Amino acid sequence: MPSMDLRAEHRQTQTLSPRLQHAVRLLQMSSLDFAAMLRDTLGRNPFLEVEDGEGAEASEAPTAPLLDSPAGLDEALSADGGSDIATPAADAIAAVEEGVGGDRDDRDLWSADGSSGARRAEDGEFSALDMMAVETSLAQHLHGQLNVLPLSERDLALARVVVESLDDDGYLRTPLEELADIAGLEPAADLEEMQIALRRVQSLDPAGVGARSVAECLLLQLPAIDCPETRSLAHAIVSDHLPALAARDVAALSRQLGEPPARVEAVCDRIRRLDPRPGWRVGSSQVPYVVPDVIVKKVRGQWTVQLNPAIVPKVRLNQVYAKLFQRHRTPGNAELGAHLQEARWTLRNVEQRFSTILDVAEAIVRRQQAFLDYGPMAMKPLGLREIAEEVGIHESTVSRVTNNKYMATPMGVLELKYFFSRAMISANGSACSGTAIRGLIKDIIEAENPEAPLSDAEITRQLAQQGLVVARRTVTKYRQMLKIEAVDRRRRVA
Repeated sequence: MPSMDLRAEHRQTQTLSPRLQHAVRLLQMSSLDFAAMLRDTLGRNPFLEVEDGEGAEASEAPTAPLLDSPAGLDEALSADGGSDIATPAADAIAAVEEGVGGDRDDRDLWSADGSSGARRAEDGEFSALDMMAVETSLAQHLHGQLNVLPLSERDLALARVVVESLDDDGYLRTPLEELADIAGLEPAADLEEMQIALRRVQSLDPAGVGARSVAECLLLQLPAIDCPETRSLAHAIVSDHLPALAARDVAALSRQLGEPPARVEAVCDRIRRLDPRPGWRVGSSQVPYVVPDVIVKKVRGQWTVQLNPAIVPKVRLNQVYAKLFQRHRTPGNAELGAHLQEARWTLRNVEQRFSTILDVAEAIVRRQQAFLDYGPMAMKPLGLREIAEEVGIHESTVSRVTNNKYMATPMGVLELKYFFSRAMISANGSACSGTAIRGLIKDIIEAENPEAPLSDAEITRQLAQQGLVVARRTVTKYRQMLKIEAVDRRRRVA
């Protein structure tokens, strides 16, 4: 019969401390996520503050991640007391308040005028946010055009219902019958009235708005084509042969329309210049541009790496608050103690984050100097293990550092992972990177005859003639990574 006993056993295990876990989370963040996290920490932690700028150095290297939003601007103004930040908007406000260009009464009349873009704050002074441009949405843009049309109240109401039902692309996805019920007019709107309201909206700017399909969107933009013959042929292609247009099947279009292939190809090119998403032209969301973490420059014949000043946060520990807390610390202030510990961890981990990024970037540049000098064809095979051994960190750390981190080079802004690729052995026994092969494939396709483009199999044979044995499916994968279309879609008609 089994017996139960209690034994003590010593065992060693590896665990990450809370500070190291916090450091790992910061390290794998992108620059945008890191800046957002830091703004959030600054807003709720009283022991962290934005450093005051000193002289020209502060003006040359602004803390862009902290000041790229109204919230970040308010934090900087409150941290600096609102007196040390000079901006064109602030200069304009100061000029108005000092009486430049008119007396006090004229300024009051000017600010009270509804045509001026500036507003008065509640305390009687201008705010920097009042000088910011307000983005106009697609619905506001269309409503503004409807307001100047000579329409009755009923027609205007129906047109506004159509406008409010458009999606971000500018398309109407809701059936007109449902819109008639939504309008809630007495007597109820019939289908003919809704179609008239839809045509009014479709006549507004931008052209193509209010369409219910891609074909209708393109048809609404065809009047912009000046040549009547081109416009007529484009109308026939969009109305009856849209699948062939999407497949770039010029031969089939030429047979079905009875037109020369060269003319059909020219008309198809003109159709492709139309906008299938007209709603994006107005009120589109701000594009999140990539901000490089490190910058590579050639100084006196040597490639040097430096951190991008725009992403390095100017934050510090508020020593006054920290000393006051340490002097008057009581058991009931556990929450403030946690904030102080978080502030110290944040500063230490921020320093560690940028130090690790810089060390990894320098190691990459030392091994890929040929790429910086000669381009993608000179890229060497590189693995995470090589960089980890050189820097003295784990491979997983290198993977976190290279994820969503970017380097500004003379070849463009590239992700750090771009510099890593496995070795591929050529016929002469030398190692070649996948990046170099992709660059060679791109050069081969750019040099091909547009009337007789090369298939993936033909590209594979050309690579084999140069001593690079690559499978056809690998060539296809690399071509798709380069966002190059297949041979049928690259073929042009003379």
